[in-house]
Amino acid sequence: MMLPMSEKKHSLWFHLLDVGLNIVIILGIVGVIRTFLVSPFQVEGNSMLPTLEHRQYIVINKLTYYLGDPKRGDVVVFRPPTETGKHYVKRVIGLPGDTIVIRGGYVYVQPLSSTEQQLEETYLDERNQGHTYRHPPSSGDKREISYVVPEDSYFLLGDNRQGSLDSRSFSEDNADATAFVPDANIKGRVWFIALPVTKIHALEPPDYGLGSRE
Repeated sequence: MMLPMSEKKHSLWFHLLDVGLNIVIILGIVGVIRTFLVSPFQVEGNSMLPTLEHRQYIVINKLTYYLGDPKRGDVVVFRPPTETGKHYVKRVIGLPGDTIVIRGGYVYVQPLSSTEQQLEETYLDERNQGHTYRHPPSSGDKREISYVVPEDSYFLLGDNRQGSLDSRSFSEDNADATAFVPDANIKGRVWFIALPVTKIHALEPPDYGLGSRE
């Protein structure tokens, strides 16, 4: 039996409305996931070698910092205090209340109410192990410099210590900037490398043996 023309038009509009509603719902779900749960990100530059390489695709976990605070050793995506319109990826080295000392090419950490300890950074390659210098990173300047991390802020370094713009550089390159990254600027922890497929693996934070505030 043939449907009247009005019923055909009604069915077509109903179908289009249904498709449009589903698209809106899907886009809404994707938006919520990207805003609060996980998000893709492409690495730019070599500041995190050998942990992350230029143009690799990574997935960041945003939910983890809604539920807790960044931990020492986490690799994070954040907005630097010098260029808040950009995203950087670095490693958390200093937590609120820590004193961070760069001395003789190595990093030392003195957590709040504790003794100073050299940070065992097994993720650094041969080129960077023992070659963490004050600003500029490639200077070879082994003179001691220390940083006291304020509350709700973090001290971040790239794994490519001689080729990374990080907390050592932020305040040196811009007199109005701070060396420390506010908690609100940290957008998520790098969960795993997604591409290329030959490099797919999850990133696990190191155990520095510094106690519960790691």
